[in-house]
Amino acid sequence: MANTTTRTLGPRPHWFSVLRELLRAKIGLDRAIAFTVLARGWTSAAGLVTVILIARFLTRAEQGYYYTFSSLVALQIVFELGFSFVILQMASHERAHLTISPDQQVGGDIIAHRRLASVIQKSVRWYSMAAVLLAVFLLTSGAYFFSTHHQGGESVAWRIPWYADAIAATITFQLDPFLSFLEGCGYVANVARLRLMQAVIGSIMAWLALALHHGLFAPALMIFGMAGTTAIWLLGKRRLLVGLLRFDPGENRIHWWKEVWPFQWRIAISWLSGYFIYQLYNPVLFAYSGAVAAGQMGMSLSLANALQAVAIAWLNTKAAPFGAMVARKDYDTLDHLFFRTIRQSVLVFLSGATIVVIGLVYLNFRHFRFADRLLSPICVLGLLLGTAINVVVFGEALYLRAHKQEKFLLNSVLGALLVTPSTYFLGRYYGAAGMVAGNLAIGIFMGLPLGTYVFIKYRNLWHREQLVTDGPTL
Repeated sequence: MANTTTRTLGPRPHWFSVLRELLRAKIGLDRAIAFTVLARGWTSAAGLVTVILIARFLTRAEQGYYYTFSSLVALQIVFELGFSFVILQMASHERAHLTISPDQQVGGDIIAHRRLASVIQKSVRWYSMAAVLLAVFLLTSGAYFFSTHHQGGESVAWRIPWYADAIAATITFQLDPFLSFLEGCGYVANVARLRLMQAVIGSIMAWLALALHHGLFAPALMIFGMAGTTAIWLLGKRRLLVGLLRFDPGENRIHWWKEVWPFQWRIAISWLSGYFIYQLYNPVLFAYSGAVAAGQMGMSLSLANALQAVAIAWLNTKAAPFGAMVARKDYDTLDHLFFRTIRQSVLVFLSGATIVVIGLVYLNFRHFRFADRLLSPICVLGLLLGTAINVVVFGEALYLRAHKQEKFLLNSVLGALLVTPSTYFLGRYYGAAGMVAGNLAIGIFMGLPLGTYVFIKYRNLWHREQLVTDGPTL
């Protein structure tokens, strides 16, 4: 029987191993990245299907509501306060001194074990409280916004879909810290595979809503599908999570206000600034140019964001390894991996952006009706160029944050202070074209130069200090 099993399964073919090593060596495609890229790839491909279904089953006004829902749900960042990234980094630093067995038992340094338990315990307490506040805020603020900014024309039944979307977002908000924590504990590939499952199930549920002519329920059903998938998956990690939630940190518990908050408040302001930089487009256009203009911007942004999501998969899956390398002070390996990864990420984005622009020019040249659901090709090109800058700056910030330091606070605040009035005034008086031009100019003349300066300054400073402390490594 054993021999039969061996013959059936057998070793993988030699060509398979060669191909896997080639992909890993040349483009850095390990399991974590592979699952993440598959998830991002599915999201991008599914996003294209969703865009087609929106154009088919939603009116142009309903399309505006659809995308504005997403922009308002993104206000959860006000309550998240950068916790998810901090949780990942804190967990990865403690996990570097621990082992986790296949049956989810934690071993190794007892102090690191206690501190790891403290991370998840404090995270759950915070998110439980914040989730209640988030639900109340989204339900009331969203209802007020859509009621006061409804313009003449087509009447859209938005209330129940919006309430469902807000509740679904609150549920996923409560589950997110567990995923960040498990990524920090080394389950990067596992979480990446989960996100692929989330993307598939969420997309299918959204498509069903659109095809059954209940399109404004699609965002809520997508999120509910993702939340259900996450909850089921987390049951498989309950022994590890419950064990840590019950583990007494004792005197080694993390003192959040002393150890973490000096780092986290900068992350929180950076992420809050990010909302004003990236999420104001749709609400401003909805308020001053109507739902149709907001829908065109929303669909164009969804294409740019899909490309960015695929590209930064190369970087996101390295967040926990970066943190572990910093904890071990293995800076040579950190730099080698980072610079290789960011080159790969930018190349992936630029390749995808080229395809999108060429495709959109073709659609306009052939006068397809679908083209009027998007911004003009020149505006989309501007969005993509601005997004390419974001990919580079994101990588630089990720590198520095792996050191449990937030040095991009000034960049984020300056960006928000410049982009917010630019988006508001240029959008109000010049529409989408004004918004895109203003944001691109800020990225070229402030975002990229300042981000690169901060990255080079602190990378050189921290590495020089380490060499002085430890001496050169051989």
